[in-house]
Amino acid sequence: MLSLACHLFSLRYFGEKIGLYFAWLGWYTGMLFPAAFIGLFVFLYGVTTLNHCQVSKEVCQATDIIMCPICDKYCPFMRLSDSCVYAKVTHLFDNGATVFFAVFMAVWATVFLEFWKRRRAVIAYDWDLIDWEEEEEEIRPQFEAKYSKKERMNPISGKPEPYQAFADKCSRLIVSASGIFFMICVVIAAVFGIVIYRVVTVSTFAAFKWALIRNNSQVATTGTAVCINFCIIMLLNVKWFEEIVLSSCIPVYIDDVRKEQPRTESEWENSFTLKMFLFQFVNLNSSTFYIAFFLGRFTGHPGAYLRLINRWRLEECHPSGCLIDLCMQMGIIMVLKQTWNNFMELGYPLIQNWWTRRKLRQEYGTQRKTSFPQWEKDYNLQPMNAYGLFDEYLEMILQFGFTTIFVAAFPLAPLLALLNNIIEIRLDAYKFVTQWRRPLASRAKDIGIWYGILEGIGILSVITNAFVIAVTSDFIPRLVYAYKYGPCAGQGEAGQKCMVGYVNASLSVFLVSDFENRSEPTSNGSEFSGSPLKYCRYRDYRDPPHSPVPYGYTLQFWHVLAARLAFIIVFEHLVFCIKHLISYLIPDLPKDLRDRMRREKYLIQEMMYEAELERLQKERKERKKNGKSYHNEWP
Repeated sequence: MLSLACHLFSLRYFGEKIGLYFAWLGWYTGMLFPAAFIGLFVFLYGVTTLNHCQVSKEVCQATDIIMCPICDKYCPFMRLSDSCVYAKVTHLFDNGATVFFAVFMAVWATVFLEFWKRRRAVIAYDWDLIDWEEEEEEIRPQFEAKYSKKERMNPISGKPEPYQAFADKCSRLIVSASGIFFMICVVIAAVFGIVIYRVVTVSTFAAFKWALIRNNSQVATTGTAVCINFCIIMLLNVKWFEEIVLSSCIPVYIDDVRKEQPRTESEWENSFTLKMFLFQFVNLNSSTFYIAFFLGRFTGHPGAYLRLINRWRLEECHPSGCLIDLCMQMGIIMVLKQTWNNFMELGYPLIQNWWTRRKLRQEYGTQRKTSFPQWEKDYNLQPMNAYGLFDEYLEMILQFGFTTIFVAAFPLAPLLALLNNIIEIRLDAYKFVTQWRRPLASRAKDIGIWYGILEGIGILSVITNAFVIAVTSDFIPRLVYAYKYGPCAGQGEAGQKCMVGYVNASLSVFLVSDFENRSEPTSNGSEFSGSPLKYCRYRDYRDPPHSPVPYGYTLQFWHVLAARLAFIIVFEHLVFCIKHLISYLIPDLPKDLRDRMRREKYLIQEMMYEAELERLQKERKERKKNGKSYHNEWP
């Protein structure tokens, strides 16, 4: 009811364009309720089944399994049982309900978009926008000034107008796109810097004096790296920073799209929106993609580690897997970003308006200020930003992407988004009414290019969640072990009893004497057995050191790899089929609205017929009165 009241008020006071934003935001927030409920259920399912999870039990009881160090020199040998807490936390997010939730969220995204189309149709009908069409847009003055010497006949109006050749348009588009490409390269460079920070500080924290940090060096590295990443994201999100970087490096301004020279304002807006969204999307999600799909995948193995710039050993996953790093990345970034955005949306205009009132008091005095008419008080409020609703839409679309793209690794993301949006819709209403000047009302039939971006995010979410389940989580290795190598192999059964021995089967053996000199740990592991360790274990599927092919891949590795590829193909095709089926079955217009529109069309035809009949009858009476024949003219 509150969202309905908000967008009805915004319609009457601000116009249809802002009213549609509040209508869409209210609809999105309402649709988050089932997603948040199912995500919370998946998390609670992990909590209730924690004590019955065979994998976490084996990890917690593996006091005799000694793991190889996760970094060079300063990282010590450690018992696998020291990862007990991380194994339990991983089970909360990586359990039997994860695949179901990933499929549900892919279907949810489709249902959300399809039902929004129906909702938009109802709104357009109620607001008398069904038959409204934008008039022929005026040409932008910049475009007209640039191409005033080249003209051609407009096929609609038949009048001459400035014309841009196709080759010129393509060349300018390439030059303009180079700006966004440059900024994406800046983001990738920042991510590369964070990767170097992670591989360097693991050893630093491992040699730290404080035992709390020394014993949790990997978690400390991940936590600090996420905070640094958040600061970089917010820095690159500031528009003045973008302008300074771009104007000092290349003669292209992204936020003005000057080199591209769009013909009309709508073309300018669409070009600006698409480019800025791509940049902000890469800025927000690049580190998350690295952690999800690259962290711990290309590290090599003990004795033959792959190194960055032939110096730093690439970071490995925790003995309990990489999913805990992905959960930390998503949780911290999502909470910090939403908190910061809410503060800036309300706090920044409040501070600006307070400063304006302070200057007015100094200039006119307190009594003069109180005598201002209301229109002058409103004029002293902050003007709406030059990009209109772009920032509001961008914030919610990025949140939608964060909620759907990696939701298989963090089922609580929809719940966090829901809690934020309940506050967001109220903050936006308060900001528009009390902190900003009233903008000029404008009409619109839909949310524009943002709908296409939402559809693209929905498609991307299916692909990324398939890879998260297949590559990042341990769902596929556990499934292969249960049906092929476990105690239930060949019996067609699945359950916790079939997972007995999984942890030992997923660890390979390494001969400590085969360590490279630069990666050999300073401790020899004598604290575990009283004598130097001879063997340690690591996460991989490789042959033992005394086999015919030392440290070569085992047959189980290839079975797991084949199962992962098969799962990705089956999952994507299945979910895409479900999405297309749902989009086909759900009509764009509700039945009652279609009936109302047909009824209205019928009544209009009836009124036109009756009006024509009344005209003809009147004409007949006039001719009869004048004594003229009307027999041949009667229809």
